[in-house]
Order: sequence, then C-alpha cells, then structure tokens
Amino acid sequence: MAPKVKLTGRCLCGAVRIAGTVNEPKVGACHCDMCRRWSSGPFFEVSCENVAFEGEDSITKIRSSDWAERGFCNKCGSNLFYHIIDSHEFQIAAGLFDDQSGLRLSLQVFIDRKPPFYTLADKTETMTAAEVYGAYGAPSD
Repeated sequence: MAPKVKLTGRCLCGAVRIAGTVNEPKVGACHCDMCRRWSSGPFFEVSCENVAFEGEDSITKIRSSDWAERGFCNKCGSNLFYHIIDSHEFQIAAGLFDDQSGLRLSLQVFIDRKPPFYTLADKTETMTAAEVYGAYGAPSD
C-alpha cells in the first residue's frame, strides 16, 4: 500500500488553512447543477481524510441537501469543501492546495448533467447521476 500523502492549502485571503491526507492525489470533477451553480463550472475536488482546519471561525457551512454540506470562507468567499454529513471524508476544492503538481484528474461525476459549452480533454472514469446515487446511497433528485 502506498503511503498517504499530506496536502496543505488555504483560501484566497489566508483566513482558513486546510491540511488533509489522501491515498492518491486524484482530482474529481462534479458537473451536478448545485456544484456548477456554486462554482460557475465543475467543482474540482480532492477527497481527503484526517482533515484539519485552522481559522474555523472564518468557515460558514450551508446544508445543501439532506445528506451534505458545503463550506466557504466568510471573509473572501472561497469555496472550501463539500462534505457528506455521515462521513469523515471531505471533498476539498483542488485549487486551494499549495502544491498541485502531483494532482491528476481521474473522475467526472454527474457527467450526464454537464452542459455542452465545455469539455474536459482528460480521459477519466465517468459516472452518471444514477450511478452516483446508486454508489453512495443518496436519494436522486
């Protein structure tokens, strides 16, 4: 088993600092309606465990569904994470990490919800909305 990789990062203004570990530094892209509304494009994320936040008083969380919440910096507005409430894993916004050189796009979810005005060139695994809901037990819209 490969050793876990520690990633660190921060929001735009630096009020929130994040550290977490990953088994592999893979990036996922979510094309769901909520993520696109939240980030004006796909939400690029890295699924991290053992996440620690500094500056938690600068984090605002919103419950975006019955099972998940999203966090952002209430000082600069940077999107920070997507988090399924009943898990210890956080999908941290990939752009926050200090060193992004080892990150590789590997998965696109809600691919059937992607609008036609953009296409990602990387060859990745893909999942439709139904496949995501089936895999994670979340109710469909």
